[in-house]
Amino acid sequence: MAPVDPHSYTDSTHPPTTHISLTLYLDFPSSTIHASALFTLQTPHSGPFFLDTRSLDIHSITDPTQSTPIPFSLSPTIDPIKGSKLTLTLSNHTSFLITYTTSPSSSALQWLLPPQTFNKKHPFVYTQCQAIHARSVFPCQDTPAIRVCYSARLNIPKELTAVMAAKHVALRESLVDDECFGNSSKGRVVEEFEMELPIPPYLFAFAVGELDNREVGPRTRVYAEAVTQLLDSAAKEFDGTEDMIREGERLFGNYEWERFDLLVLPPSFPYGGMENPRMVFLTPTVIKGDATGAQVVAHELAHSWTGNLITNKTNEHFWLNEGFTTYAERRIVEAVQGEKRALLNIGIGWRGLNEDVERFKDNMELTKLKNNQEGIDPDDVYSQVPYEKGFQFLLRIEREIGRPAFDEFLKKYIATFKFKSIDTETFIDFLKANIPGIENKIDLVLWTEGTGIPSDAFEPDSSVYKTIVSLANESVNGRMPREDEIAEWQGQEWELYLDNLPKSIEASQVLALDSRYKLSESKDYEVKVSFLQRAISCGCKAYYSEVEKTLKEVGRMKYLRPLYTALVKDSGNEDDKVFAKRLFSEARECYHPIAQGVVEAIFGKHM
Repeated sequence: MAPVDPHSYTDSTHPPTTHISLTLYLDFPSSTIHASALFTLQTPHSGPFFLDTRSLDIHSITDPTQSTPIPFSLSPTIDPIKGSKLTLTLSNHTSFLITYTTSPSSSALQWLLPPQTFNKKHPFVYTQCQAIHARSVFPCQDTPAIRVCYSARLNIPKELTAVMAAKHVALRESLVDDECFGNSSKGRVVEEFEMELPIPPYLFAFAVGELDNREVGPRTRVYAEAVTQLLDSAAKEFDGTEDMIREGERLFGNYEWERFDLLVLPPSFPYGGMENPRMVFLTPTVIKGDATGAQVVAHELAHSWTGNLITNKTNEHFWLNEGFTTYAERRIVEAVQGEKRALLNIGIGWRGLNEDVERFKDNMELTKLKNNQEGIDPDDVYSQVPYEKGFQFLLRIEREIGRPAFDEFLKKYIATFKFKSIDTETFIDFLKANIPGIENKIDLVLWTEGTGIPSDAFEPDSSVYKTIVSLANESVNGRMPREDEIAEWQGQEWELYLDNLPKSIEASQVLALDSRYKLSESKDYEVKVSFLQRAISCGCKAYYSEVEKTLKEVGRMKYLRPLYTALVKDSGNEDDKVFAKRLFSEARECYHPIAQGVVEAIFGKHM
């Protein structure tokens, strides 16, 4: 066996899957999917063939041309990270058909009951397959090293709508002769989709619920639950999307995916955004009313080139996705919203990078851009390091050779490797071949394989950044910013200020700050959570009811991680640990399974 990825059973000697045809019957009462998957391999194969699965009940595997059974077995032990290995015994096969059922505990799927939705009338389900969760929706070679095309038929209740990160092909009534796996076709419809461009499995995505949409540009619709206020707010927040797409094309080349639609999910969605091609998934917390939420859209848009077109071969090279995308996002933001806003983003990112390097001080391997993740769940070590250190590395190259030369290099890089999955070594070889002598000016090994932050990284020096950090430092003397000093601040300025407050700040200062500026009531969750984190750390219990409300109304891990960590680690108070456990037990079912696992890992480490 020659594994290609520490997080997958995929064998490098086995042919890659080139196409999967999925038929999915969504059974909301049981929170399961009854399904079949028809696989096409690149070349015929004989002997053992491995697929990744997690919590799937495999019913049968057959030769689709002869309807004869193909022998298979599931590994008797379940790896806590990789799941179960499905082994097929093939005989010169290029295709096979698997019928199976998902589990209600699928790590990629969140099934919401009607009371958990905005309108509280119909259920809702959505997927989150990154990093290694596609295997809990369908068996697959679940590694970004392999790219597949797929088609999908979703059989759903007729009062609901399906959307997918793929081209919508047809909508029709479910017929008696449809594959319903012994279930009724009555009162149901089939929505058909096709993804004709090869993608890594983690970009497979769909959502089903009571959905509506608004047109916001020639290539973009915003989808959300059918709530007029939510749709109108989202359309307003993202009405500049086409400008960003055009800027992305100017910088990085043609947009290859045809559509760039946006889906605003329920508050339980665990990420800010997910770059699913053609259909970006977003948390409703990015709708802030001041267009700054569009910066999350800029990041996901940038993935259309760096991440979706060119993909990291494994999660050990995750910076190739996120470092490039963070760089590209800031170039788009700079062009559309101005240099001042982009520099502020760099400042917030710099702070986040330093915090995460400190977080991993007991395991500095995880501060490397290229790191060893054998035996490590990628969800447990998700951090700002691949984003911000990766960004810093690329910025270091740009500063060395100049922006015009770096822009030409980026376009050539994307054109050379599009629709491929690569590793750090491939990038470094390409860099040295196209920028001769760069290794003599920048220590490429230190940047990619060294721990911590290199000394030639760029600490932001914009006047706005320096002013805000200086104001935060002055709080040691009891000084808080004046009204005239914060008159033009938006959420990001407040976030930077709060994140730079010294740890020695006292509860009385936190109370005074909130009394003047009402930060605990902010509609911007970045601001609110940064404030509440400071309140917990200094033992200011006046805000624990707001902490409870926040942890019960949103499931974005960017907010769960710092608040739960503050309660069980930073405060040093046993009562806070009891409080955190109670909160989690009451809110757990409202979180996506990935977020549940992250909170449980925090408890496991600090309790």
